[in-house]
Amino acid sequence: MKRMITRPLLKMAGLTPLLCCLALAQQRATPDLTTIVQEMERAQSEVRPQTPYQVIREYRLFGAKSTSANAEVVAQVDFKPPTSKDYSIQKWSGSTRGKQVVERVLDHETASNGNQAPTALSSDNYDFLLVGETVFDGRPCYVLGLKPKRKEKDLILGQAWVDKRSFFILHIEGEVAKAPSWWLKSVRVKLSFGDLSGTWLQTSMEAVADVRLLGSHTLTSHILDYRGADMSASTMLAPARIRLRSQNP
Repeated sequence: MKRMITRPLLKMAGLTPLLCCLALAQQRATPDLTTIVQEMERAQSEVRPQTPYQVIREYRLFGAKSTSANAEVVAQVDFKPPTSKDYSIQKWSGSTRGKQVVERVLDHETASNGNQAPTALSSDNYDFLLVGETVFDGRPCYVLGLKPKRKEKDLILGQAWVDKRSFFILHIEGEVAKAPSWWLKSVRVKLSFGDLSGTWLQTSMEAVADVRLLGSHTLTSHILDYRGADMSASTMLAPARIRLRSQNP
């Protein structure tokens, strides 16, 4: 009788680790694309700034085949929710053309009045594809393919890196769906995002434009300083590192 009872118990004991592994695998299973997009949209809506803030950005413009900047511009951007946004040039050096380029970029940014809906990474603006999983600056994330639903200069044909835990957007790379002007044959951008004292913002940008007759030009920007409503925190963010782990959906 004792043997008859012991054998089933031993079999159950052998199954226990297997059942635990199966349960753990189910918990770690990659969610479907629809769920990832919905969580990403929810995360974007929750991190929109609710209080005034100010950022100081440094812009640098590089000409074709130039290893040193042709122009450097420091600008202050002030945002007052929900829609007020303004900027001022603090200082600049180098070519006047570089200063004009930065002013045009900032004019376009502030003209949107803080309304991110037309350009947000949402199902209203994009068709998404789950490309794979990657480690971005030490953070596991999903890689989503981006296909704009409209040809607009603020939408990007490329990829987005989305944090697996928070579903915050960490990085975007690709080509703008529509060139801003006839002079620009194409514009390829890299955008990085991060948490600045509780506010999730774009922390750096690189735009490489193929200019007709003049060749490739590069505009970069990064945040020198961030100030919230009741505090001031300086930050210099190092470039993030991307390590590919898988390219399979």
